[in-house]
Amino acid sequence: MQATRREVVALVARAAAFGAWPARAQSSSESGLRESANGADFQQVWELVRDRFYDPKLNGLDWDAARTRYRAQAIAAGSREEAAVAINAMLSELGASHTRYYTPEDPAYYQLADIFSGALEHRGLERVFPKGDVSYPGIGAFTEMDSEGRTFVTGAIEGAPAHQAGILVGDEILSADDRPFRPVESFRGKVGAPVSLQVRRTAGAAPIAMSVTPADLRPDEMFLRGLKASARVIDAGGKARIGYVRVWSYANRRYQSALEELIGEGTLKDADALIWDLRGGWGGAQPQYLDLFNPRAPTMQVKDRDGETGLVDVKWRKPVAMLINQGTRSGKEVLAYGFKEYGLGPLVGQRTEGAVLAATAFLIGDDGLLLLAVEDVLVDGKRLEGVGVEPTIEVKFDSRYAAGADPQLDRAVEVLAGA
Repeated sequence: MQATRREVVALVARAAAFGAWPARAQSSSESGLRESANGADFQQVWELVRDRFYDPKLNGLDWDAARTRYRAQAIAAGSREEAAVAINAMLSELGASHTRYYTPEDPAYYQLADIFSGALEHRGLERVFPKGDVSYPGIGAFTEMDSEGRTFVTGAIEGAPAHQAGILVGDEILSADDRPFRPVESFRGKVGAPVSLQVRRTAGAAPIAMSVTPADLRPDEMFLRGLKASARVIDAGGKARIGYVRVWSYANRRYQSALEELIGEGTLKDADALIWDLRGGWGGAQPQYLDLFNPRAPTMQVKDRDGETGLVDVKWRKPVAMLINQGTRSGKEVLAYGFKEYGLGPLVGQRTEGAVLAATAFLIGDDGLLLLAVEDVLVDGKRLEGVGVEPTIEVKFDSRYAAGADPQLDRAVEVLAGA
């Protein structure tokens, strides 16, 4: 993720939220163990950045001085979450995307562990996740804490518990079972059992109670099911049938294969146009995925001796629009750049995040994960890091208290209906 001023402010708000939890008094031995673990984790992160960060000059930052500024705060932290705040404040000074420290209290810890499981196989993955199976208790919602410490839903993955319970983008989550909401901890030990959420749907409105049943989520499977379940055809007032699909993650080739199946032989096959939603989620996409919209290459159909047929090199030759926003990052931004540069269709939404570096992941201690930028990236000789991709049709959208409204999607439907 791009380290921005907004993110640093949110870190402070998150630290305050953690501090609001009733704390059990720690014995001197427990305190000493925590300080020792915090110090070891901090040092490991610092050394990995020193040795593996993509820029050997560390973007001009005095890394020794940065360690001095944050080490005492990290060591003295009473919990790993508070230590993470200090570590991430230090990392934010690098001003680089794909450089962040995560703990098991954040769904991203598990999602990234799954995405980078191949790289982590020799770095103790099975020590943290038995048999290498990455999972966590949750509801399949992306949430974000604003500068005031409020938690809002920024995405509800189709088919996951949050979506099934009717939770909408823009909902403010106030509590879970009458405790402050935490996206993982609120659901530990409660998989398969109803959890009561207090949600505020519109600004100033009274809270409403919603019941959600958390599941043991396996990130890769959740994102793939979400992609397939998102596919639908929208009736644009009788003018056209607009296909829609959301790709939550592109960190695996099978997401693209699922998309090809949907438009080649599945739900989206007979749509008149297509909306390709790349907002939020994770990147990992490869530039060649844009070949899906190359009208100058053939599609083959193959049939085996039993009569089973399949398509090879599926192509979409009808109108298409891409949805992007400030949560569109990494490989998805490369797709957005190519989509715009080569005139494949309109880009609707807001400028992408500008987080285009190549990264890998490292397990830190017993309960931490470092995402670290290890290579710079140029796209057609241009640097998108810190720049992003501008839409061709800008539609600003502050999703807080949106109550499920989506003006960016509405605008894309309108544009394609008139194409």
